[in-house]
Amino acid sequence: MLSLVLVVAAILIVVIIGMIFRIGSMVSKVKQPVQGKVGTSNKVNAAMWMIFLITGTIAAVWSYMVARESFLPEASSVHGKEVDYLFWVTMAILVIVFVVTHILLFYFPYKYQFRENNKARFFPDNNKLEIAWTVVPAIVLTMLVFSGWKVWRDITREADADAVVVEVVAKQFNWLVRYPGKNDNRLGQFNYRLIDAENELGLDMTDEATFDDFTPLQIHVPKGKPVLFRIRARDVLHSFAIPHMRVKMDAVPGMPTKFWCIPTKSTNEMRAELGNPDFNYEVACQEVCGRGHFSMRLILIVDEEDEYNKWYSEQPTWLSSHQDYLKMVPANLKEKAIKAMGLPEEEAAALLKKHSGEIIQTESASVVNASTGASIK
Repeated sequence: MLSLVLVVAAILIVVIIGMIFRIGSMVSKVKQPVQGKVGTSNKVNAAMWMIFLITGTIAAVWSYMVARESFLPEASSVHGKEVDYLFWVTMAILVIVFVVTHILLFYFPYKYQFRENNKARFFPDNNKLEIAWTVVPAIVLTMLVFSGWKVWRDITREADADAVVVEVVAKQFNWLVRYPGKNDNRLGQFNYRLIDAENELGLDMTDEATFDDFTPLQIHVPKGKPVLFRIRARDVLHSFAIPHMRVKMDAVPGMPTKFWCIPTKSTNEMRAELGNPDFNYEVACQEVCGRGHFSMRLILIVDEEDEYNKWYSEQPTWLSSHQDYLKMVPANLKEKAIKAMGLPEEEAAALLKKHSGEIIQTESASVVNASTGASIK
């Protein structure tokens, strides 16, 4: 082991000595005066800087002009217009700084290319210059950060009391949607332990607020009214996004999030504005969530208020389409659940008759409990 260490040490010493001689040789060459004139390659290299600056500028402008056709149209929500304004203000500041600094970056090598008998001027520091390039960016960045914080604060504050509530649940690889029912306008409780092939949201049938909830295949929202999206995820990290409204919020397992906005353009208005009769707002997942990420798309329709109210009133409750889950409703709430399902009178009466034994048994038990003071477990 010792011999190996000595061999390695000897090799390192030889390498170090070699490097010292090499550095000394390079220093001696640098100190020697320049012999002869500089070749044309110096001028060619200097000219290439200006050529690259000009062609790069032309290419950047051309790229922007071509890409404009793919830009999103004006935001279709109140907060989206503020987000766009901040984006373009920030972009303008960055472009100005980028253009000025790169003009100097490419022009200086051309202007100060090597010329015989020219001598560079050096100065160790410049306090005024250092203060300027520290204070000015600090002020500009502070203004941008404060403006962004103000918009974000408004977006994430509590939604108005009359906001339309929509629950959106992300899972691999689709979206699930739930609305509170028209009877109580409250979303019922959920429990992940209750999730199965039919009850994908894990709706809790012991909570009477769940009885009139409904789960459409598309999202409908009214134009001009606040809409509160309650967002959660069932499995992995997703991201709920409506690009045309500038809506984006992560869907995190175990941590419900929310985002509210006010749509300003109906779907029909956007179709007319874009000249595209097939246009639809789209909910997309903007977080890579697995191999089927590409399929996480959901249609969102912005209706006029009267159209939305008509659509809302016509939606069947989830429980009316999954009547087998009535067995999970406590017996003392079965009658209320059947009434909240919004079924036709004859169908509701037949269902009440079918479960009347459980209801009567529960009422009898309640009477006995009240008379004897016994507790029912």
